[in-house]
Amino acid sequence: MQSPMNSKLLLAGVAAVTFTGGVLVASGLDLTPGGHAAVLQQPPARSEVKPVADLSDAFISIAESVTPAVVSIDAERPGRRMAGRDGQMPEDLRRLFPQFRGPDADAPQEARGSGFITTQDGYIITNNHVVAGATKIDVVFQDNRHLPARVVGADPLTDIAVIKVDATRLPTVRLGSSESARIGEWVLAIGNPLDLGTTVTSGIISAKGRALPILQQSSGSRWAIEDFIQTDAPINPGNSGGPLVNLRGEVVGVNSAIASPTGFYSGYGFAVPIDLARRIADDLIRYGRVKRPALGVSVTEVTPEDAEVYKLERIQGVVAQDFQDNSPAQRAGLRQGDVIVTVEGRPIQHVGQFQRIIASYHPGDQVTLDLVRYGARRQLRVQLTEAPQPERSEEEVAQRPAAPEADASGSKLGIQVAQLSAADAQQLGYKTNPGGIVVTEVQPYGAGARGGLRRGTRILSVDGQAVGDVAAFRSAMARKRPGQVVSLGVEGGGSRSILNVRLND
Repeated sequence: MQSPMNSKLLLAGVAAVTFTGGVLVASGLDLTPGGHAAVLQQPPARSEVKPVADLSDAFISIAESVTPAVVSIDAERPGRRMAGRDGQMPEDLRRLFPQFRGPDADAPQEARGSGFITTQDGYIITNNHVVAGATKIDVVFQDNRHLPARVVGADPLTDIAVIKVDATRLPTVRLGSSESARIGEWVLAIGNPLDLGTTVTSGIISAKGRALPILQQSSGSRWAIEDFIQTDAPINPGNSGGPLVNLRGEVVGVNSAIASPTGFYSGYGFAVPIDLARRIADDLIRYGRVKRPALGVSVTEVTPEDAEVYKLERIQGVVAQDFQDNSPAQRAGLRQGDVIVTVEGRPIQHVGQFQRIIASYHPGDQVTLDLVRYGARRQLRVQLTEAPQPERSEEEVAQRPAAPEADASGSKLGIQVAQLSAADAQQLGYKTNPGGIVVTEVQPYGAGARGGLRRGTRILSVDGQAVGDVAAFRSAMARKRPGQVVSLGVEGGGSRSILNVRLND
């Protein structure tokens, strides 16, 4: 049993502890002004960290300054009316869902997109797919004026078009630099999606240099430039041709496509870099067509196997594969298998970027190429020529096994090959130097399939040695061990290339 004095001392101790604990908890919750609570407060934010209110004000300022120069474009073209909720599907979705054609295929078709005004006298940049084939174009301005427009020029290889209205003193956008745009940078997508009228959405630049197959498929040309800016700013049908704007109010891209299983926004939007779009638009305005510079060489991405064969320090650059007739690159000394690592000192990471950089020059300009030739560094100076105007290619010839008897000597590659007869060569489109061997079967997920071999591919050489028949191919492959890289000279799709393929272990 405790004495009265002990009880008083115990109560006093509890009270002191309770008071001290209460100060600590309240200080942590910032509930007690002054005193020791000030010592426990967080330090003030650094001056370079912008408050959310400032970001909101920036969005407001950009929207107010840019949207007056953004227009809605209604393009009418004959035929192919599409079945949709209102009996007609917008052009953006028609390209994604061609199977939804309605019964009245000859009725006029309307495509709706966006564009932005670049000059006060009415030049407007938009997407080629918005106005392609249009017989009538109606431009709607922010003040609800409607003006007819004509197509000044269009380029399906970049999906850029320029249209013109007869007007003066129009509001214009400021063009920025897509080259200096950075991943993670805030951007706004402005346009007229889903018949909603002018809409501003925000996001960031998710990636640069995205290669999509849409331009190659729609233009029918393997020379289409696929080098998109990816953004998570919501983009939907109708946004096509609208500007992608940075926080300085400058256009850094032309909204062009979405990646979606439904045809509507799912987090992946793509824009044509404004540096490329401006170069194309300038030519279209000045000449009515694009004067496209050319090196006269087809290139492919560098693979880990390429890096091993060509003795590269890192996996980057593009591999020279085939040359056009009278190619300026070949005249300057470029060879098949050379790896181009820089153009005018700008490092090359992938094919689309390489094409875009070359496209930023003009025919007649000279460019310096840094390259690696089997481990040796070299430098070439090449004068660009003007590329021939693109023509829509015919459908590829259906490829079939070239001969009934197939040889299994390509088992290390997961392929079968056969002798290529003159008749088979003609049908497969190999009009020069008939003979050789052709791939007749490709094992799914095998080494050959991973390396890019397809049925109908013609094999010309193994490790630089020509193989004119199945016996020569069999002999060359017999020397290769599992896990090694084999260098195949091949032909297909109208061009020749080198495929460096690692054999299965």
